[in-house]
Amino acid sequence: MRVLLSDVAEARHGARIRAALPGVALVPVAPEGPLPGTAGIGMAFISRDLFLGGTRFRLTARFQRFVDLVLAAPDIRRVQTFSAGTDMAPYQAMRARGIEVVGASGASAPAVAQAAIAGLLALARRLPRVMEAQARHAWEPIYGEGEPPDLASQTALIVGTGPIGQEIARLAAAFGLRPIGIRRDGAAPPPPHLAEAHPYTALPRLLPRADWLILACPLTETTRNLIDAAALALLPVGSGLVNVSRGGVVEEGALLAALQSGHLCGAFLDVFTEEPLPAGSPFWDLPNVIVSPHSAAAGEGLAERVAEIFCGNLRRWAGAA
Repeated sequence: MRVLLSDVAEARHGARIRAALPGVALVPVAPEGPLPGTAGIGMAFISRDLFLGGTRFRLTARFQRFVDLVLAAPDIRRVQTFSAGTDMAPYQAMRARGIEVVGASGASAPAVAQAAIAGLLALARRLPRVMEAQARHAWEPIYGEGEPPDLASQTALIVGTGPIGQEIARLAAAFGLRPIGIRRDGAAPPPPHLAEAHPYTALPRLLPRADWLILACPLTETTRNLIDAAALALLPVGSGLVNVSRGGVVEEGALLAALQSGHLCGAFLDVFTEEPLPAGSPFWDLPNVIVSPHSAAAGEGLAERVAEIFCGNLRRWAGAA
């Protein structure tokens, strides 16, 4: 069993991987220099260090070098990546070549859920307004008109009920919010921490109930542009939006209009249709928007959790070989 991985991943996780599958041969790839031979390599581990400094639209030379090697390797049949989603073009190219690509589902759930709830709380507690006043050295208490809402009386509609959506629901409930889920299979019992769960077809009738719309779903043909002008119009006036899924789930022109008009109280946006977000984007300057540079998953423990998932998959794949 030979596994292709970065030199960084080999140094950091090599001992754990070898312990998980004694006899495994690790084939590290350096950022430059001669490439290793790929004959007999059956799987690859794409760790986040390969991706650092790039975006899903602007891949680093190091990431592209590794992807090209995977696509050229004659015997690779399985690839484990660091991200929860596997919708990026390189992963689709691997699938087109017959390679099984799996994400690290659940590894980023704690951090992404915390980021989503942090964004929701920041908007609810009017922190953008407070910080703007701080920048002006102005003492402006937030009592009176536009006071923060009582979260215990509000509903959070969470689109996507995988590990991230479930952890968002757990944290939301801890603050008194009522979490309702949207997912593919609405007939099954609600996942943990969700009061209700409904299929995507139920979205139009649920949006008017949502004080907070939280997007934590993968980007698929079902979810692409799911939140368009019609969907946003169904949200109550003064509701908020949190997007920790993919930029393509929301029609950004419609979202911009809803924010500028005041129909939405604000938005926490970790993802955009173009990343990095262009300097000229109006989202940067909206007083009711928090722009996060696709960093919701960031956290010191992420790499270790991804490696643990890879080790589990490695043992399973070896048993199936």
